[in-house]
Amino acid sequence: MNSIDRYMARVIAVPLIANLVITSMLLILDRIRRLLDFVVTEGGPISAVWRMLANLLPEYLGLGIPIGLMLGILLAFRRLANSSELDVLRAVGVSYTRLLRVPYMYTIVLAALNLLIVGYLQPYARYNYEGLRFELRTGALGASIKVGEFTNFGRMTLRIEESANEGRDLSGIFVHAILKDGSYAVSAQHGTFLRTDNPDEIIFRLTNGTLVQHAKTSPVPRVLTFTSHDLPIPLPKYESFRNRGGRNLELTLPELAQIGGDPAAKPQQRDTSRAALHYRLVEVVSMFLLPLLAVALAIPPKRSTSALGVFLSIVMIVTYHKINEYGEGLGSLGRIDPILALWGPFAIFTGLVLWMYYTVAYVPGGQPIGALERVFAKAGSLVKRYLPGRRPPKHEETSA
Repeated sequence: MNSIDRYMARVIAVPLIANLVITSMLLILDRIRRLLDFVVTEGGPISAVWRMLANLLPEYLGLGIPIGLMLGILLAFRRLANSSELDVLRAVGVSYTRLLRVPYMYTIVLAALNLLIVGYLQPYARYNYEGLRFELRTGALGASIKVGEFTNFGRMTLRIEESANEGRDLSGIFVHAILKDGSYAVSAQHGTFLRTDNPDEIIFRLTNGTLVQHAKTSPVPRVLTFTSHDLPIPLPKYESFRNRGGRNLELTLPELAQIGGDPAAKPQQRDTSRAALHYRLVEVVSMFLLPLLAVALAIPPKRSTSALGVFLSIVMIVTYHKINEYGEGLGSLGRIDPILALWGPFAIFTGLVLWMYYTVAYVPGGQPIGALERVFAKAGSLVKRYLPGRRPPKHEETSA
């Protein structure tokens, strides 16, 4: 690697890493509010939110890595173009194709990482995410006990007045339970939950309280005052979660290929598996077009600092991603072959990107989005001209 390659590697690294982190964080922030609402509604612990976000991270990286790669390369070439460094490199005989050597090194590494994520890591993470949702709905993660409210655990009702030390020190406790041979009620000043060797039971240790027991065989209740009393609380038993593979998102690439080529499988199952397989592959392969597209959109017209290319790059990659999602849906329904539904738009996108790159690299003065640049420049000048409070041009000024 010579000095030009090392310089390009440094110029691309900073915006690439920054955009990758920012894109992932934006996608996570879009989801965290809904996860918080879901966990609070189901009464689960707040730690479940972070566990669910961790299992959603591979899915977000599947889209965040291509966007980060695109913006990293685009902003690096845009910096070279605005500082006239690109003109100097071109003047000494360095072509655009030669400058793309380092961007394609980044692309190969990130494409391999993305293939590993969407092909193997994401299916297991998605299954774990669905398992957490199931446990929250069924209460298997444990219901949160809200201070000052009654909480039901089967035939037991619990109310706590105050909580301290992250829920380890409880005070103002009331417990009422219904048994086969009667019922009992307990009030205590303090209490804490303790684990036992039995996974189906926990101990609620109470101090300084009173226990009132009503037995069906005795009309007189039994009253007991205690300084320390261990109250066993049986945990409810829940059904186990389903096996992995209930959805195509939970299947790895080899599993999708096996089901898609199995003649004994149901037609609908074959169609959905083939559509999911080709969708993941085309998303990874399309990453190799992003350096060409980034270069084509990064170079603004001479004497211009327009950022239209940055905006257009995000629009194009998100639109292409949505087209692929629509193609996967059509292929899953069996209305069109997944190869045509997904690789057809890929061929069109490839042709558009190659034309844009050829225009900027081999056509003298070529600007693939030159027409859009001129339209936006005229629109911007009109807006600035008629902004409120802006002085009119000199030929429109009138003398006092």
